[in-house]
Amino acid sequence: MTSGAVWKIPEPQSVYDVRHDDGSLTRVRRHGIPEGRRLIVGHGNGLAVDLYYPFWSRFTEDFDVFVYDLRNHGWNSIGPRNAHNIPNLIQDQEDVVEAITARYGRTRSVGVFHSLSALTALLSGSLGTGRTGDLSAWILFDPPLFRPRLAEEETDEAADRLAEIARRRMDRFREAGELAELFHHLLLTRAVPGAAELMARTVLRESPDGQGLELRCPRDYEAQIFAYARTYAFLVDLGDLPCPTKVIGSDPTMSFAYLPTFNLSHMNTVDYDFIPESTHFLQIEQPEECVQLVCRFLEDHRLL
Repeated sequence: MTSGAVWKIPEPQSVYDVRHDDGSLTRVRRHGIPEGRRLIVGHGNGLAVDLYYPFWSRFTEDFDVFVYDLRNHGWNSIGPRNAHNIPNLIQDQEDVVEAITARYGRTRSVGVFHSLSALTALLSGSLGTGRTGDLSAWILFDPPLFRPRLAEEETDEAADRLAEIARRRMDRFREAGELAELFHHLLLTRAVPGAAELMARTVLRESPDGQGLELRCPRDYEAQIFAYARTYAFLVDLGDLPCPTKVIGSDPTMSFAYLPTFNLSHMNTVDYDFIPESTHFLQIEQPEECVQLVCRFLEDHRLL
């Protein structure tokens, strides 16, 4: 890709609306080849799964790829703020996996989740082999885990800072280029060419009043998750994982702009790697390296 790269996301093969108990909908899109190994791809807080296209597009020639957005993100409509919480996000994710199985048939499936969707998978009581059997393995990118003891204060301060930044950020723009410029200089300095423009296109939608663009995930909703997710991270037990799990982190030696990366190299229960010189946006900074680690893990577990 050149510096003027434009990432064009193809039309999905199908779109399936998963209805949740509270009436909200999650729009699941299918890409790739139906006969390939099934991958289910989720994203992080305030983002959209189409932003990860430089990463998941590399699987579409050989895999059956399902992508979806969290509630109040991406392709999904905006619902009430009081329903935008971690328990509902956990239930939504379980519903999505179950609905894909019901509609497209049962097969060995792999969850590929980043950040918030990785945390909700870890908190789920029904995902993974040994529970429902709907997911044969998890691949978790930079999950926002709680760092114990000496790093507790650092983690709390980072979460508070992110929540405050989200509450105060601009939420309306005349054109996507305004936000792309901010992303390019503030968040995506290491990303593949064209990533900032892709991010702006995937996190903005037309304002209902026709006056420019607004964030697809309202800033107060994003801040609400930042403020409370750390409480739920206490509940994650990495010693009791329901299926083979790969954790791929950002570089723990680098200064962080999101939450501190949890280095899991000391844990025997987790297959852990990190991508050197990467940040929380590692999948759009070094997508090829991320894909290689995913495929190596799948091969090791006979899931290719």
